[in-house]
Amino acid sequence: MKFILALDQGTTSSRAMVFDRAGTIRGMAQREFRQFFPQPGWVEQDGNEIWASQVGVAMEAVTRAGLTMADIAAIGITNQRETTLLWDRQTGKPLHNAIVWQDRRTAAACDRLKEAGREPLFRERTGLVLDAYFSGTKLAWLLDNIPGARERAEAGELAFGTVDSWLVWNLTGGRRHLTDVSNASRTLMFDIHRGCWDGELLELLGIPANLLPEVVGSSEVYGETTPGLFAVPVPIAGIAGDQQAALFGQACTRPGMAKNTYGTGCFMLMQTGATAVPSRNNLLTTVAWRIGDRTDYALEGSVFIAGAAVQWLRDGLGIIRSAAEVEPLAASVPDSGGVYLVPAFAGLGAPHWDQYARGTMVGITRGTTAAHIARATLEGIAFQVADLLQAMEDDAGLPLAELRVDGGAAGNDLLMQFQADLLRVPVTRPTVHETTALGAACLAGLAVGYWKDQAEIATHWQLDRTFAPTLPAERAAELRAGWSRALERAKGWAVPGEPSS
Repeated sequence: MKFILALDQGTTSSRAMVFDRAGTIRGMAQREFRQFFPQPGWVEQDGNEIWASQVGVAMEAVTRAGLTMADIAAIGITNQRETTLLWDRQTGKPLHNAIVWQDRRTAAACDRLKEAGREPLFRERTGLVLDAYFSGTKLAWLLDNIPGARERAEAGELAFGTVDSWLVWNLTGGRRHLTDVSNASRTLMFDIHRGCWDGELLELLGIPANLLPEVVGSSEVYGETTPGLFAVPVPIAGIAGDQQAALFGQACTRPGMAKNTYGTGCFMLMQTGATAVPSRNNLLTTVAWRIGDRTDYALEGSVFIAGAAVQWLRDGLGIIRSAAEVEPLAASVPDSGGVYLVPAFAGLGAPHWDQYARGTMVGITRGTTAAHIARATLEGIAFQVADLLQAMEDDAGLPLAELRVDGGAAGNDLLMQFQADLLRVPVTRPTVHETTALGAACLAGLAVGYWKDQAEIATHWQLDRTFAPTLPAERAAELRAGWSRALERAKGWAVPGEPSS
């Protein structure tokens, strides 16, 4: 019996999971790695540490499943998306720390492109807004700030990649430099309609084309792991950005189906089929995946800070010792006591797109306790998701029937119930919460014939629990009105050009 190994390279940790034919996890391993904050608003990671942690947990997960690499039919990869790496093609060594998707250092560069009237062009070609979130301006910053990097890039000595490219490069011993279409669509450099890198956008960003990886489909055999890495070579056969992988793992393969992932950030995607639906509400139009000759698209809303806000309660404020403590602490009070926390620690994503918003807490009184702050933190996550759904329903032209949820915080019953109360639609949680890794496994399994087709994969989705709205609609509206007032106080706080921006 064979199994599929999924590599789930996330923002704060690298994980690996072994899945069987029923989509059940047979073995899992996880390892956190360091985050660096060299200046306010800057976020970096060590590319070598990302790779070492990922290959380490891969072997550990297989061992925990009681297997060897000879039992693995294929490897699927899913990853934090816009995080940007630049490395030497000869040595394979990064020239600089990876610049993480949360990093805001290129906000001013985005502003300059907007002032030059370039945003409509980027929006039309890429489906994205001009924001520091995406890879293009991060790569330009690396070329401009690493001595000699631009000259070396133009000479063909360097390689750019998002994390999927970096992992494949290392897994294949540098033989393959590629990215899948879902990750390419997050760079500000890729035309999602023609399915290729865009020369005009590259020129505007100042990016030499020879830096870029080959763009491939999301479910095909790309090659094998390099000899000596594992006991036997293993096919690498599926790649998708983390949110697209979760959409696939949630079996949202028909237009109109939607999911929300509660991870470090929060990401809602609605499948729109073969149509790239333009957004009127500052959502993103993105590639969901490409399988064979068919490209599927999605509307996406991104919240930059979700689970990371709970980490802040633990590491920054010290009011909890572990993330698991936040639910009982928040549940110890009946409500937030009028406190609202806007977790705009890295600006605001969709549908607001305010690069200069910052975290804000309002409504504090002498009666405010740690429990109220914990509850306001969870509610702040749910309010942001409600803003996304409202925009998405308007773009799609129809209300959602349900929202499928996954990610670490989806296991928080208090948060899920409050989410259903705000959205006014059922929130459904599957038995397997790890749908990001499952999606990567399914894409890889399809490519090697482990699963017959998408219909077979959809049968693996099993319901754990449905959260139905219980809060009166009038009260939900009152809470959302209070959130809107708090949101306005968070917007535009940082001053453009100052270090905090």
